[in-house]
Amino acid sequence: MTDFAVDRFEQACEKITLYALRWKIEVFHKILKSGCRAEDAKLRTADRLANLLALFCIVNLRVLWLTMMARTAPEAPATIAMMTAEISILDRVVSNTGNRGAPLGSLKLYLIKLARLGGYLAKVSDPPPGNTVVWRGLRRLADIQLGAEINTAGRCG
Repeated sequence: MTDFAVDRFEQACEKITLYALRWKIEVFHKILKSGCRAEDAKLRTADRLANLLALFCIVNLRVLWLTMMARTAPEAPATIAMMTAEISILDRVVSNTGNRGAPLGSLKLYLIKLARLGGYLAKVSDPPPGNTVVWRGLRRLADIQLGAEINTAGRCG
């Protein structure tokens, strides 16, 4: 139902298409609230909050994009969405077994590995990884990558 004027079939299709986009907007806000925990920010100025939200939006879009690309183009190479360092770390930390038959080097394989870092079990009966486990996996991957960089630089231990 809408209060927009609909006089032709094309206009009805346009309204349905716009309404279908609403779900993506809802998911975007869910990631901001639950994943990024934007509401917990204790910043005192509007400028600082705007800067933080801009950063969160970039992270948020990456989570959404990774999840959707792995569903729409699962055979695509992982390098279209992930950096070489991230792929290398995922190869060292997460085994290829239990990755639901994803082709080697594919975006689907590396999204599943990333989601497994975030708690995804990757059972045959499980649905594809969602935004929550991808978010958690990215957070954990960033921590692992930072630890590897510190270790390589010789600043630790």
